[in-house]
Amino acid sequence: MTLAPVTARATTTGAGPDGAPPAGTTDGATKPRPAARRPWRRHRREYLVFLAFALPNLALIAVFTYRPLVLNLYYSTLQWNLGSRTATVVGLDNYVRWFTDPRSLEVLRVTAVFTVATVGATLLLGLLLATVLDRRLHGRTVARSVIFAPYVLSGVGVGMVWLFIFDPTYGALAALLRTWGASSPQWYLDRDWALVMVIVVYVWKNLGYAAVIYLAALQSVPRDVLDAASLDGAGPLRRFWRITVPLLSPTTFFLLVTTVLSSLQSFDLIHVMTAGGPLDGTTTLMYQVYVEAFVTGRAGYSSAISMILFAVLLVMTLGQLRFLEKKVHYA
Repeated sequence: MTLAPVTARATTTGAGPDGAPPAGTTDGATKPRPAARRPWRRHRREYLVFLAFALPNLALIAVFTYRPLVLNLYYSTLQWNLGSRTATVVGLDNYVRWFTDPRSLEVLRVTAVFTVATVGATLLLGLLLATVLDRRLHGRTVARSVIFAPYVLSGVGVGMVWLFIFDPTYGALAALLRTWGASSPQWYLDRDWALVMVIVVYVWKNLGYAAVIYLAALQSVPRDVLDAASLDGAGPLRRFWRITVPLLSPTTFFLLVTTVLSSLQSFDLIHVMTAGGPLDGTTTLMYQVYVEAFVTGRAGYSSAISMILFAVLLVMTLGQLRFLEKKVHYA
């Protein structure tokens, strides 16, 4: 009989003198704290630091990349001559004109040949050159610097030097061919030889870039794997194709994407050495954009061609990421 009040008092711990819940509680239960706000308060400093670093970069990209892209898309719908204060909206007429122009097919052919030849030769020769430079040879540090030097040189300067080398009358290559009893091709008059000349110079200039990237990748190949294959009886050539090349697939994929984009946008060597000639024999999509804008003055038509080039770059890049990346072996 005397324990009942004690039990009742124990069950009403925290209640007021009149049995009501204390201040700050609801129905006798403690009010929960807003735990959902704690992560924001905890990470607010990190969010602010991220925005402080990211917003300036995003603003620069928006102003200098996406804004010109949108404006160029608008200009491609105009009949507008460079320098004119008036323009006429023509919709998709500029695109229709380019796709129905017989000259466009030749421009696409030249662009495809130039891109495939330069990318293939750069990757293949760069890998072979990197394999040689990866060996313990005397003076290999100097050789690496010499090979990489053309990549950082001005394309205008490189083009002017090679113009002298390819000169069919006074050039160094013509003199070398005469010592062997052969004559120099007409590099500047023949459409096919002019394209070959530009391809050779472009590969020579960018070969060092691919070689240095491949060299860095070769030095990260596990030596124990190669030694194990050698103990199993695999020869040098078999080890190279079966082990080294698959392990270099991430580097090859990276170089493939970057060199394709660079080749499709090549301009300086073509402008200095051939100016797109002879007879449009070296006119690529990139060079046609320049000609239509700054030579003929058809800025609206040039904008349409540049949007077509942008579409080609986008489709090729997405295609490489979609299909070729599946064959990349990431260790």
